[in-house]
Amino acid sequence: MKAAILEILNSPLIIDEVELPTELLPGQVAVAVHYSGICGSQIGEIQGRKGPDAHLPHLLGHEGAGRVTAIGPGVTTVAPGDRVVMHWRPGSGIQAPCPTYRWQGRELNAGWVTTFNEAAVVSENRLTVLPDDFPMDLAPLLGCAVTTGLGVISNDARLKMGESLVIFGAGGVGLNMVQGGALASAWPVIAVDRFENRLELARSLGATHVINSRTEPDVIDRIRDILDGAGADVVIDNTGNPQIMAQAYELTDSRGRTILVGVPPVGEKLAIHSLPLHFGRLLTGSHGGESQPEFDIPRYIRLYRQGLLNLSGLITRRYPLEDINLALEHMANGQLAGRCLIEMPAARGE
Repeated sequence: MKAAILEILNSPLIIDEVELPTELLPGQVAVAVHYSGICGSQIGEIQGRKGPDAHLPHLLGHEGAGRVTAIGPGVTTVAPGDRVVMHWRPGSGIQAPCPTYRWQGRELNAGWVTTFNEAAVVSENRLTVLPDDFPMDLAPLLGCAVTTGLGVISNDARLKMGESLVIFGAGGVGLNMVQGGALASAWPVIAVDRFENRLELARSLGATHVINSRTEPDVIDRIRDILDGAGADVVIDNTGNPQIMAQAYELTDSRGRTILVGVPPVGEKLAIHSLPLHFGRLLTGSHGGESQPEFDIPRYIRLYRQGLLNLSGLITRRYPLEDINLALEHMANGQLAGRCLIEMPAARGE
């Protein structure tokens, strides 16, 4: 198969032929990948934001969709022929050993799920079966962007009707937080980003106010004006920028919740005045919105079927695997408003 390989940090991915494992171990599932999304965390991984990478060279990608081609011993939740969502959060089934591929005569590492490849050996608990009538090209969004964004709103923030919501960073995950805030009847729903195209999409998905941080002279004062001088009930940071994270904390009401989704680069630290935490203010991090794929994905599919959840509007461009470095560049420089799709050859036979 062809795959996109991370060999050296801060370098373009290498598109090359890769050898698949010769047998499936207990709990492993072979999947023909049809589509992959790209999450901002992959850009951080390529850039080494968390520090040195001990697993190089390795495969990437954690949200995708495909069709099961074979199952290993003990697998019970999926069967050959099933259409599946590929997700990074663990769900039902066995947590299998990570597969080892081969590339240019040496071992090539991978995690429990990878999607920047035409085929994958995936741990059973990283797959959820799709209904036959659900569009497979929308399914990668359920692997991370939707489940994380809505999970942060429901599980971490526990947003209530009429509460105020501020979201710093309106990328693929942040846009779904906007949708989640609108679904929960929050008001106002304020989206902050430095790219106008993302803010336009955020408004179409339910943001009541949008703020361009590159052109607004004082973002904090603008938000306080919208809130009539009060703090926000929920403030979410997706940027991982310590300065913005601190601003998010300061903007939060005395009994509000600050949710940190973005992670600062290794070596950078967040500085806050902690006294408000003793009197009701909450500061917490999120791990993928604490989502449970086997329960959450069917719920979100129901919302989509009823026209309450916009998925197709989130996908703003499609690329072949050979152009994945271009897709990564377009994500990083803001040319893409929402999510992009990497289309594999298997998608042509749907």
